[in-house]
Amino acid sequence: MKMEDKYKVAFDDLDNVISLRKEKNIFPAMGYTSNLDLLCDFQIDILNRLLKENMQGWNLKDMKPVPKIITIEDLLQTMVFYAINGIGGEADIENINLVTKNFQYTKGMGGTATQGAMALATIKCPSVVHLTDDSKDVCEILSSPYIYTVSEKGRLIHTNEVISKGEQEIHCIIQFKKGDVIELGEQKASIPASNRLIITKITINEYVPFDQNYFNYIESNAVNISSNVLSSFNALMDKKVLEEHLTYVKKHILKYKEKNIKGIVFFEDAHYHDNEIKKLCIESLYSKVDIVSLNEEELKYTLMMYDYKIDITDILSCIRGIRCLIDKFHIKKGIIVHTKDYSMYVGEELEADIERGLIYGNLIATAKAMFGWYGTKEQIEKILTLPLSKVGLSNKEIVSKSEYRDGIKIVPSKYIDKPKYTIGLGDSFVAGVQICFEYTTTK
Repeated sequence: MKMEDKYKVAFDDLDNVISLRKEKNIFPAMGYTSNLDLLCDFQIDILNRLLKENMQGWNLKDMKPVPKIITIEDLLQTMVFYAINGIGGEADIENINLVTKNFQYTKGMGGTATQGAMALATIKCPSVVHLTDDSKDVCEILSSPYIYTVSEKGRLIHTNEVISKGEQEIHCIIQFKKGDVIELGEQKASIPASNRLIITKITINEYVPFDQNYFNYIESNAVNISSNVLSSFNALMDKKVLEEHLTYVKKHILKYKEKNIKGIVFFEDAHYHDNEIKKLCIESLYSKVDIVSLNEEELKYTLMMYDYKIDITDILSCIRGIRCLIDKFHIKKGIIVHTKDYSMYVGEELEADIERGLIYGNLIATAKAMFGWYGTKEQIEKILTLPLSKVGLSNKEIVSKSEYRDGIKIVPSKYIDKPKYTIGLGDSFVAGVQICFEYTTTK
């Protein structure tokens, strides 16, 4: 079957798949952080004005990100670095007002788990989420009949029933647009690719407080949890706190698997502020999970930490790097890489239809990129009319003729050159993949 036809069949079957999940009373469990995002309306003329007012005498190409943003000069050179390189990243800030007084914004949802839950809720697919920031703002945005969390009494509730306990955490999201031109005096630099910078004022997620009620529920009701998503350890900077969390999660995985041997433990990796923290997460978790998921930049940086270089524009180089990670860390099933041009699973054959999962992931992520919010079924249907990425199609052809074709599923993305939205696309992709995990068989 041609890939275009596979997209159409997957879409046509979406309602049936979700209805079946509801009939079986199964959910993905989405962990672990939540926060309030301030989605900044990035206008290139505002950035250029601020550069003119504050950065005279600077060279655009010499601007670098700082360890912590304290001044307007820190903010501007960090923004310029990520923008002119067309790459995504994260930066810490001392005072969030430095951003909000210069850029207009709207409120949104932050956190892999909660963004994924919202993407699923928009297509009426239920999930269970772990909250860290349970502020009124966050719970109002999350309020949906398809999003559940766990109460202090250990039962599923909707977020409008949550009694807030923790401190609010705010992230400012700045989205750069491909083709915009940054100017400073006679200097000009065109933004080569749309991407985003996440500027964070870490509060509660510095420690990622675990909700014991959530973990107890997942362990006690494991047969109803089709997949168990782990994410957001990158916020933790205290090594001792991280070690405690990782030890707890490893025990949690064992308890979950005892009652649902076929349940999928899914680790969505991320950008880390500290390589030592990243290494600790990798070496503690990779061998315990079924699937590791990451984007191509994260794949490259992860391999560089272990002195293995890849060319992310070369699909076979990426596959060799992925196999290196699977073998080195004994990942139980395989690795998913998601990019703007394709998504790919490398690993052993699964009972779930992982190719179908990749298609759902691509569709839901592309809908958010195209429409600027979590895609409805009607909006997702419009994605079907888009062409497949030429790069993705070429990569699929290369893989099909290579020695690596067995054990690999590669799905070209529906391509958008200038996305309206670049935040949470990976989180939306992860959400879509969870739809394919339907197996909840006890030992």
